[in-house]
Amino acid sequence: MTGGTGTGGRGTGGRASAGIPALDGVLSEADCLQTATAIARTQQPSGAIPWFPGGHTDPWDHIQSAMALSAAGFTTQAENAYEWCRRAQRPDGSWAAKYVGDDVDDASTDANFCAYVATGVWHHWCVTGDRDFVDRMWPVVRRAIGVVLSLQAPGGEINWKRDAAGELRTEVLLTGNASMHLSLRCAVALAELVGELVPEWELAAARLRHALDEHPERFADKSRYSMDWYYPLLGGALSAEAAEARLVARWEDFVVPGLGIRCVADQPWVTGAETCELVLALDAVGRRDDALEQLAAMQHLRDPDGSYWTGYVYPDAERWPVEQTAWTAATVILATDALSRTTPGSGLFRGEGLAPGALAGALEGTCSCPATR
Repeated sequence: MTGGTGTGGRGTGGRASAGIPALDGVLSEADCLQTATAIARTQQPSGAIPWFPGGHTDPWDHIQSAMALSAAGFTTQAENAYEWCRRAQRPDGSWAAKYVGDDVDDASTDANFCAYVATGVWHHWCVTGDRDFVDRMWPVVRRAIGVVLSLQAPGGEINWKRDAAGELRTEVLLTGNASMHLSLRCAVALAELVGELVPEWELAAARLRHALDEHPERFADKSRYSMDWYYPLLGGALSAEAAEARLVARWEDFVVPGLGIRCVADQPWVTGAETCELVLALDAVGRRDDALEQLAAMQHLRDPDGSYWTGYVYPDAERWPVEQTAWTAATVILATDALSRTTPGSGLFRGEGLAPGALAGALEGTCSCPATR
């Protein structure tokens, strides 16, 4: 089945059947399949998965949707999505930041958008065990990580992007860097799988983790946004104690009981994808009951066709924006898989299968950074 034509036929993959992600009282197997079908309906013939039918595609959210398709057993559609990544990759190893149909709408290079292909490829390998897929995608990952590391600063943090003219945008984003830390760990794991030595990647990941853990002053202040609150937990940065303290410190700023979490602390607007990413973060630090509660709370965003509305302005009781995004639906599936431990990829955001030792300890005791804190 080609991308864009499928309305639910599941592909056949290399893994033994592990079932469909489901959680009693929250999301059934039938619900999960319906949601995966909604994502598959969004996929274009090229394999690209835009935000919604007729919307634009960005590489990060495209891969998030592909990961959900893998987890739900829609292997053919997921591999079509990764094939789009292979074909759309530019000669320098990057992707454009935004596509509309087959056309580039924003030619800039976003470091996090490029890095996430490593996370997606590692996840698909974990779910399917398909080594041929890894071999096809490895050159794509290798070139993409080269782009990412070309944007890394001497202190370890990674600059946001290069604009369409090639000028460096030096704003450093905490959420993006935490995501790239996870992607670098996945890239190192893929390199080990294919038998290549990449000590420079391990060092780059260690330097990035050092910046995340020890130098918050290097990152742009986006503290209004919930992503900057929880995302460092997903990338494997922060000690368990620091992670717990971080969650407690701003819980009441973001969590709206019974609805999910605010995207922005000072706005009465809850969003589904951010709530499900918090679910993944809570699961990563062992707060399963809280994670289940938040996943259940955001189900008011579910549409009868299995798709999910992006957000909800609760004083007005209105959905906003008026769109059902594939990446919101995808994050629901990934959160359900994480909590249900259904597929072999369910431990991705807990760091399972990713060796933390060299990454976490490589710079221990060697910091010569200016004492700015």
